[in-house]
Amino acid sequence: MTAASALSELQEILKTCDILRDPAEIEAVLRGVAAAPREAQDNWTDLMAPQADAATRQKMIAAGHRFIDALGTPFSDGPAPAERLQALRAEMRRLGLAGLVIPRTDEYQGEYIAQRAERVQWLTGFAGSAGTVVVGLDKAAIFVDGRYTLQVQSQVDTALFEPRHLVDEPATDWIAENFGPDDKIGFDPWLHTQHGAGHLNIAAKRAGAELVRVEPNPVDAVWTDQPAAPLSPVVPHDVAFAGESAEDKRRRLGKALDIDGIDAVAITATDSIAWLLNMRGGDVPNCPLPLSFALLHKDGAVDWFIDDRKLTPDAKSQLGNEIAVRPESAFPDALAELGRQGRTVQADPATAPCLVFDRLTQYGARTVEAPDPCLLPKACKNSVEIAGTRNAHRRDGAALSRFLHWIENDAAKGGQTELSAIERLRQFRAGGEHFRGLSFDTIAGAGPNGAVIHYRAGERTNRPIESGQLLLVDSGGQYLDGTTDVTRTVAVGTPTAEMKARFTLVLKGHIAIATARFPVGVSGSQLDPLARMPLWRAGLDFDHGTGHGVGSYLNVHEGPQRIAKAHNSVALRPGMILSNEPGYYKAGEYGIRIENLVVVREVSEPPAGAERKLLEFETITLAPIDRNLVDTALLTEAERAWLNLYHDRVRAEIAPQLDGDALAWLEAATAPL
Repeated sequence: MTAASALSELQEILKTCDILRDPAEIEAVLRGVAAAPREAQDNWTDLMAPQADAATRQKMIAAGHRFIDALGTPFSDGPAPAERLQALRAEMRRLGLAGLVIPRTDEYQGEYIAQRAERVQWLTGFAGSAGTVVVGLDKAAIFVDGRYTLQVQSQVDTALFEPRHLVDEPATDWIAENFGPDDKIGFDPWLHTQHGAGHLNIAAKRAGAELVRVEPNPVDAVWTDQPAAPLSPVVPHDVAFAGESAEDKRRRLGKALDIDGIDAVAITATDSIAWLLNMRGGDVPNCPLPLSFALLHKDGAVDWFIDDRKLTPDAKSQLGNEIAVRPESAFPDALAELGRQGRTVQADPATAPCLVFDRLTQYGARTVEAPDPCLLPKACKNSVEIAGTRNAHRRDGAALSRFLHWIENDAAKGGQTELSAIERLRQFRAGGEHFRGLSFDTIAGAGPNGAVIHYRAGERTNRPIESGQLLLVDSGGQYLDGTTDVTRTVAVGTPTAEMKARFTLVLKGHIAIATARFPVGVSGSQLDPLARMPLWRAGLDFDHGTGHGVGSYLNVHEGPQRIAKAHNSVALRPGMILSNEPGYYKAGEYGIRIENLVVVREVSEPPAGAERKLLEFETITLAPIDRNLVDTALLTEAERAWLNLYHDRVRAEIAPQLDGDALAWLEAATAPL
C-alpha cells in the first residue's frame, strides 16, 4: 500500500466519526507520528480523534502503520553515500565556511534524540549514541569514544571521515591542527551549550580561525528528506504518582527565584519541564518526554513552548490559567522580549544551548548563569515517589526473576541468543502493572561481548548463549510509579575459578556501597573508592562510574548526583536515587557487573556519641544475585550476612508474585550461603 492510499483510507475512517480533516493536516500529523519512537505510535489517535471508540481507533492505528511503513526508514545500514558530504561542502562554500562542527545532539541536549536530529548518522552512517563530526572543505573526521571503535569502522567510509578517539584525540585538537588564519568554522548555536561553545572558541583561536554561528543548520539545508519533528501525545502525570502538584512546584521554585532577584529562568532540559509541569510524552526513545522549552517566572507562571498538536484534552484541562502554551518557534523571540524589558534571567550554561545566552545578551537582559533550578528538587524524590519506585521495583524484580529462571532452565539448554534473551525479558516486563516501556535499550552480552561496557546486540554481533560463558544483562523499565535499572551477571553452566573470584571482588565493592554510612555533605565521588578497593587490591579496576542518578518515570540517567572517580561537588541528599554498579571486564572473554538502585535516607539510629547527622543507602532493587558465582571464601562474615539478608528480602517480596517452577527456582536462588 502506498502512503497516499493509506492517507485516503484514514480520511474515510475519520469521516465515520464526523471528523473532517484536510488531507494535508492528516499527513503532517502522521509524518510527526512516524518520527516518534515506535512504542509511541499507537497513541496518536488521542490527538486526532479522542472521542473515537476502540474499534475505530484500531482501524486508525492500522491505517497509520500502513502510512508509516510506506514512508520507510530514514536511515540504512552501512556508510552514507559520499554525495551527502559533497552537498554539505557545497553549502559550506556558499556560506563562506572552511569548517563545520556537527555534534550528535539536539537543541534540548538530552541523552536520546529524535530522528530529525540524527545529523551525524545521516551524513556518515554512524549510529552510535555519542559522536561528533568536524567537516573541512578537503578533509573530515569523526570522533567517537572507546565503545564505538569497531562500530565506526563498519558504519562509516573512513576514506571520507577519519575516525578519532573522542577523549584521546578530541575534536578541539583536530580543529586547532587543521584550520588556519582567516578560516571561518561554523557551529549551530542550538546544538552546543555555553560551556561547549567556549571550548570550540578556544580551539578556533589556537588555529587563528574564527568560530561563527550558523543558523539554520547547513546539514538541514541539504538533508532534503529530513524527518518531521516527532509528534506524540502529552498526558498528565497524576499527582498520585508525582506526589506534588505542578502548581505547588511552580510556586515553590518561583518564590526561590524572587528571593534571589531573578525575574525568570529559561528551562531547556526536557525532563525538568516534564517534572515541573507533571506532564509526560513520548517524543524520544526510552524516556517519557515531550520536547519543549519553558520560561518559569518568579510568580510561578510558566510560558510553555511546545507544538500544541501534542496536547491531549486531558493535558489541556490540567494546565490552568498560569501556564501559557506558545509555539516552540516563539522561544527565541520570548527571550529577546525579556531582554528588551531589562529583566534578570537565569539559564544553565551546562545544559542550555548557547543561543539562549546569545539572545538574552543581545537584547539587554541581565543574564545569570546558574544550574537548572529543577535539578535538585527533581533529584530528591518525595515520599510518594519513593513509595512508588519501591512498588515498581517489586514488580520489576518479579519480571527479572522469571527471566533469570528462564536463563537457567531454558536458555542454558541451547538455541538462544543475546537478541532472543532481550526479547524474552521485554515480554516478562510488558505484563507488569503500570509498565510503559524500557528505560534504555537492554544490554545482553554473552561471553566476550559482555566485556564491551555499553555493548548493544545487533544482527552482526548477536552471539549464542552457550555453556561455560558469563551472560551480562543490563536492563530497566519505565513504569508510571518509577524507573528501574538493574544488571545481573549469571553463569551459564559451570564458571571458572577466576570468574568466581572476580565476580566476588565486584560483589564486595557493591556491598561496600550498599552498607556505607556517611556524614551529611559527602558527595558520590568521595564514596567511589569503596566500590573499587577490593578490585584495586588485586590490581584490577573498571572504567566507568560506580553510580548515576535515576529519575521517577523520567530519565534513567539523571543528575546532578553521581558516584564516580571524577570530582562531583554535589552532596548526596535524602530522597536521591542512584545506581550501585561496580564491574570488571576481561577483554575478549567476559564481563561482570552487579547493579542495584539505592535511595539515600537518614540513619534512623545513629551510633552513640555521633557528632554529625549520618546518611545511608536503602537498596530498592529486588532480584537474586547469582550464588553460583560467589566464592564464599573471599567474603567476610559481614558481607555474607548482607547477601543472605538481601536474598531474604528478595524472597519475601518477590515470592508472592511467582508460582510453580519459577517460585521453586527463586527459593533455591535466594537460599542462605
